[in-house]
Amino acid sequence: MNGRLMGFFVFLAFYIFLNVISYLRLRQWYSKKQYWSKINLTVLFSELFIIAGIAFMFYRFRNPLEFPSAVQNWLIGAWFSMLVGKLIFGLVVLIDSILALPFLGVRAIQKKDLSYNPTRRKFVKNASLVIAGIPFISMINGITFGKYAYQVRRVTLKFSNLPKSFHGFTIAQLSDIHSGSFDNIDEVKRGVKMVNELKADLIAFTGDLVNNRTKEVLPFLDIFSELSAKEGVYSIKGNHDYGMYRPWASNDDFLADQQQMDDVHAQMGFKLLKNEHAIIKKGSEEIQLVGVENWGLPPFPQVGDLEKATGNVDAPFRVLLSHDPSHWDEKVRPNAKNYDLTLSGHTHGMQFGVEIPGVIKWSPVKYRYPRWAGLYQEGKEYLYVNRGFGFLGFPGRVGIMPEITLITLETA
Repeated sequence: MNGRLMGFFVFLAFYIFLNVISYLRLRQWYSKKQYWSKINLTVLFSELFIIAGIAFMFYRFRNPLEFPSAVQNWLIGAWFSMLVGKLIFGLVVLIDSILALPFLGVRAIQKKDLSYNPTRRKFVKNASLVIAGIPFISMINGITFGKYAYQVRRVTLKFSNLPKSFHGFTIAQLSDIHSGSFDNIDEVKRGVKMVNELKADLIAFTGDLVNNRTKEVLPFLDIFSELSAKEGVYSIKGNHDYGMYRPWASNDDFLADQQQMDDVHAQMGFKLLKNEHAIIKKGSEEIQLVGVENWGLPPFPQVGDLEKATGNVDAPFRVLLSHDPSHWDEKVRPNAKNYDLTLSGHTHGMQFGVEIPGVIKWSPVKYRYPRWAGLYQEGKEYLYVNRGFGFLGFPGRVGIMPEITLITLETA
């Protein structure tokens, strides 16, 4: 049994355990009025209805291009929101039960009534419902409004080695489009319009154009073809662009998909860098734009080749496009060549977290990726991790909004 399957069964067992605890606690709280059965059955049958709906959709609409994505996203989002709410409710109840064990033990020894203190019961009941309700409501809001709430984040960076003619040079960064998840073409158009309104000198796309296969982007080719910048639109591939998350009927089908991936980049006017570089010139001065294939910690592909991509160019200033931010610490910073600015994506900020500028910046993804969103600096080198333009899995954004980044380069 592989690790993922084992993890699924462990999660399933824990989920069932929490459901049993929640069921027993609801029965305890509402036994007199028999509300517990109505509440529990309503939640249970709602969840089963949603799961059945998702299963039917996947069975009926096997081709993602024919899939009614708005319905799909709402079903998955509603189920996921309910799942998280139930898990949090069950955890609160479990923690309360553990904390109550010493009290119940003393009462049992004293041969006294083991029933809960009414005040304590009311507090736990209200607290558990509120604690579980907040993320549930937040996730519903994230499905409804958050997933297309694009934010433009502006960053100005100063470099002593930046050629003077590039002072004020702007780069608009997009990442993690995940076109197979979109369910509103008009909102995607609005996001592309926001990028063009920035009038950046160069647009950089740092990977994950699709979820599973290239065909997902076909309905959006005309939209992304509208992206334009004075020095062009450059792109790289992310882990989802390698067709590694779906079974292929044959190797020929896989190779055809990968060829189509290259072709659609060209059709949209994106200059795809596959372990390659481009030279951006202004007058007699130039900077090097390096683009590597995906390089991530296992199980992600490690096909990025810095040496091949950079070549023997003796550049005064380099900008690196590398999808996975873990590449920066593992390979980029230890490299003898200086990469002044690295642009990455990949994490999405987990599409869930809390960000209050100057106060708090947190997401569970930080425990997997220390460099997970925003700007990082080590010595004279910078890394910027874009929070992503699209969404994947959970069809929404809670606290971590979709991002369009405008980076301005200045001479120090």
